[in-house]
Amino acid sequence: LKSGIDILVGTPGRIKDHIQNSKLELSTVKHVVLDEVDHMLDMGFAEQVEEILGFAYKKDSENNPQTLLFSATCPRWVYDVAKKYMKDEYEQIDLIGKKTQRTATTVEHLAIQCRSSQRAGVLGDIIQVYSGSHGRTIVFCETKKEANELAMNASLKQDAQSLHGDIPQKQREVTLKGFRNGVFEVLIATNVAARGLDIPEVDLVIQCSPPK
Repeated sequence: LKSGIDILVGTPGRIKDHIQNSKLELSTVKHVVLDEVDHMLDMGFAEQVEEILGFAYKKDSENNPQTLLFSATCPRWVYDVAKKYMKDEYEQIDLIGKKTQRTATTVEHLAIQCRSSQRAGVLGDIIQVYSGSHGRTIVFCETKKEANELAMNASLKQDAQSLHGDIPQKQREVTLKGFRNGVFEVLIATNVAARGLDIPEVDLVIQCSPPK
């Protein structure tokens, strides 16, 4: 940072720390990119993002940075917030169109009804049938408690580990590395794992309840 850089990639909290400690100066920024903009503006980051952008934008100035927003989902409120930082003639590029429910034709979808008390046993059987003994499975749960309980349940005959927000970042990285390398076959996670993970060759994805 001291010797000058061309591109800075960072989380809002860390960037804000550097600005407050006078280690980062944003007045000459030419481009601003917000990735996963719906989550960035929704998950308590909105104030931090606005504060950071305040150092780079001047009201009604023609010299404000070019602003690029990326997101898999763009509710109307995202555009309303985004207008603060974008010129009136901004372009909207939609790669999904009206086919919002489109899914891969190579993926089979199944819905299975079972009591919550039977879920761990049913999960174990489903994984055995659809993923086999060496395939990889990701199971999504609503809560951290649920993820921990399922990962430790004896009915799940496969090696399983949990991943959620209470697990320290370093341990998360170790867990993900183990899953990628086949050290264990089943990853039981909350939505902390739902975005931005690159894990090849996952055979089966299970939602423990209808996604909200």
